[in-house]
Amino acid sequence: MPDGTPSSGMTPPDDGSHVPRHLGLALVVIAAAQLMIVLDATIVNVALPEMQRALGFSGTGLEWIVTAYSLAFGSLLLLGGRLGDLYGRRRVFIAGVAVFAVASLVGGFADSEWSLLVARAVQGAGAALAAPTALALIATTFPMGQERNRALGVWAGMAGAGGAIGLLLGGVLTTYVSWRWVFFVNAPIGLAVAALAPYALASTARLRVRLDIPGVITSTAGLALLVYGLTHAAADQAGVSRWGDRVTIAALVGAAVLLVAFVLIERSSRQPELPLHLLQSRRRSGAYVMMLLLGTAMFAVFFFLTIYIQTVWGYSPVRAGVAWVPFPVALIALNVFTARVLVTRVGVRPLLMIGPLLAGTGFMLLSRLSPTGDYWTDLLAPMLVVASGMGLMFVPMTLMVVSHVDHSEAGAASSLLNIGQQVGGAVGLAAIGTIAWTSVANTVRESMAAAAGGAVQGAAASSTGEAGASAVPQAILHRGLTEGFSTGLVIAGLVAMSGFFVAVFATRTPGYRWRLLSSRHRAEAACDEVLGTCDQAGAAAD
Repeated sequence: MPDGTPSSGMTPPDDGSHVPRHLGLALVVIAAAQLMIVLDATIVNVALPEMQRALGFSGTGLEWIVTAYSLAFGSLLLLGGRLGDLYGRRRVFIAGVAVFAVASLVGGFADSEWSLLVARAVQGAGAALAAPTALALIATTFPMGQERNRALGVWAGMAGAGGAIGLLLGGVLTTYVSWRWVFFVNAPIGLAVAALAPYALASTARLRVRLDIPGVITSTAGLALLVYGLTHAAADQAGVSRWGDRVTIAALVGAAVLLVAFVLIERSSRQPELPLHLLQSRRRSGAYVMMLLLGTAMFAVFFFLTIYIQTVWGYSPVRAGVAWVPFPVALIALNVFTARVLVTRVGVRPLLMIGPLLAGTGFMLLSRLSPTGDYWTDLLAPMLVVASGMGLMFVPMTLMVVSHVDHSEAGAASSLLNIGQQVGGAVGLAAIGTIAWTSVANTVRESMAAAAGGAVQGAAASSTGEAGASAVPQAILHRGLTEGFSTGLVIAGLVAMSGFFVAVFATRTPGYRWRLLSSRHRAEAACDEVLGTCDQAGAAAD
């Protein structure tokens, strides 16, 4: 389907004409920024208990360390991408990285709850400026073909592997140095990236258009309420969810109203924050939905497994981090291989159909975890299956988003991919997390009631929370976590597998015949980035 035509007056000179002399350095700068942003979503989680002891956080306050970052990041992504389009991607990218680095320093020196929460929110704002412009810079800096595909492979590897790297780094820093270093570690990386970016990245033209203020207000407020509503609804460790809570309902209803208003505003705006014709492409919209589904499954699985291997298997934070190391290594390697070889030799369609099935299978294999399980067969092997599936998907999804996008709209297109991952993560932790923790609580309650003849059934109802966990016999707690998390992992697998059907629809070509080695397929694989002109190339081959 055609992507539509950009609004008149919004197309600057081709950014790709200002190709930097050192593409390798440009890739290092973008990849370092992407890794710094993504790993921050998990590196802090490992240090939460130490932060609570040092600064006296309440349980609710501790949750806000995570929520403050995700709220600011998720709600400002669309604005960050569009600011890059309007005022220059390199300029906005540098500003975002610098803000992130300075906020990290402030967080490391925090001496109170409020100072740390403010620092986390500002970190999220900086990440929202840098993340979408990083992907847009790849689309406008690297020439079409192998150079861009290789850059996208590295970027996608950082995006997918950053969470696991954050778990390892967070465990090492918290155990051997201090929780403050989970923040301090960002400062030298961010400042180095900001210093090198003017030399490594191409400058981009500014657009002589006004910022869509009504669109900015409604989209930012709507996304903030959506992320907050989903985060607030998630069940706690006692299995108590807040989906029916008035705050949750008000937040989600408010988000729906504001986002509908945003779409109506964008339809009538001459200079919209989000050009809606970007969503007219079936391939691009399909990529956004697939990222949403993958984020839903992936965030939930990271959460479950991190708790499980430390609580049930007794791994220390450092050992738990080391256990994850093969995952990012395999994911980065496969992303690069997919970008350099598979995209051009196999094509986008088969990769996007196989990837969700592989990733979903890996998630389901992880559901076989048991208290007496073996790392190599029960965790590592399924983990590598998941990495294989994700490694086949990330680059093709990204290609479908950035290919054939007008340079004046690359930031907006890129921001939607990041939003899909962030909202998907919130949905996964809220929906799948609620089901899993409810199952944990029910299993513990039933087991304790059976063991005590029902005498402790009432007390067991809250025994999986922090206050009551010590009262639960270890064997029963482990059984509850195993049953509940296995249920969650199966659901995550089904969610990931549903991406197969999205891929079938999104990459459907009229008259397509499934023949891996047919002349039509080879023509499709050889066409421009395997996208956009494939239909014409395939037709010519017949």
